[in-house]
Parts: sequence; C-alpha cells; structure tokens
Amino acid sequence: MNVLNEVNINFLSKSSNEGFARSAVSAFVLCLDPTISELADIKTAVSEAVTNCIVHAYPDTHGTIYINIKITEQNKIIIKIRDKGVGIEDVKQAIQPLFTTSNDERAGLGFAVMQSFMDSIKVRSKTGVGTTVIMEKTIIRTGYDKR
Repeated sequence: MNVLNEVNINFLSKSSNEGFARSAVSAFVLCLDPTISELADIKTAVSEAVTNCIVHAYPDTHGTIYINIKITEQNKIIIKIRDKGVGIEDVKQAIQPLFTTSNDERAGLGFAVMQSFMDSIKVRSKTGVGTTVIMEKTIIRTGYDKR
C-alpha cells in the first residue's frame, strides 16, 4: 500500500470537538473529489467513532483523541481513531447493534452505523489501555493530483 498523503490530529475528548473532527477529516479527503454521499458517509462514521471516545472512553474526565488519516494510491481512505481510555471489555458484544454500556438514552448503534457507511471497520481494544477503530473507504472517482 503506497500512502500518497497523511495527517495526524489530536484533541481533547470534549463534545464541542466532535464537529471539528468531522470537518477536519472531510476537508482532508476533499482532494479525492468524493461524491456528496461518500463525504456524508465518512463524516457520519467519524462522528460516531469520536462520540464513542467522548462518551465511553473517558466517561468521567477528558482525555486525548487521536486521528490518523491516510490516502493511498488506490483512492482508499484509511481513518484510525484512537483513545487511551477505559477500553472495551468485550469487543464482539460491543459491536452488536443496540448494545450499550451507557445509562442514558444511547441507542447502541455507533458501530453498526460505522459499518454501514464504510467499506470496512476494525475495532481493537484493551481494558485500561484504550480503543482503536480503523475504518476504510474507497472513493470511486478522484481528481487527486499524485504529484
């Protein structure tokens, strides 16, 4: 996999930064000339992943959320969203639709939404260490200048 461009972003796990993350990722991938639908899919998936970090990784405090975005030669976008929060005890259970550990009105659809909008999603987590979500999407058309 030949990476043509890459960016790293990190910010505090404040809900006010969720919109920033969504906008920053979408701005970075605009060089591939995605369709409005592709861009909306990416923004929604990023929003869900970042919200998971804010709500679940750092439930009683603020921590850092790390985003790495790569654009490959095959017009593939690879987005890695990572935290150093509480981690997920059972990833298989956590990615099931309607499962939530939250006591409020959360629907438990975050991972299902990410899976439906991206080509692939991988979740790695370790209790007390943190969680990494890796999402991939190939952009059909591209105006990317590979210089």
